[in-house]
Amino acid sequence: QVQLVESGGGLVQPGGSLNLTCTTSGFTFDAYSMSWYRQAPGKNREWVAGISGAGYSTGYADFVKGRSTISRDNSKNTVALQMTSLKPDDTAVYYCNAGERYNAYDAWLAWGQGTQVTVSS
Repeated sequence: QVQLVESGGGLVQPGGSLNLTCTTSGFTFDAYSMSWYRQAPGKNREWVAGISGAGYSTGYADFVKGRSTISRDNSKNTVALQMTSLKPDDTAVYYCNAGERYNAYDAWLAWGQGTQVTVSS
């Protein structure tokens, strides 16, 4: 059974940082690129960042480029997103998913529950 479990969200002040983690099971983790996505209230889900199966290539949406770092640990089947200089516009539920591409929206699996990130003073 495929599982995607996101964690690490919370309430943070503008300019703060968070580290999100996605723990996976039920599929061949290192065979897939992994990406983070987010969905803000009233908006469509959007791609945030991605990383190739072996971890050698990464991609970032313009709105997080320079502020976020995606990484993966294939020995633990986890993918992480470190976010810094957070802005109120980063407020959203953050999700991970697997796919073929690491540099665009490409989600092949059922979504997990996500982790809420709220940036507010």
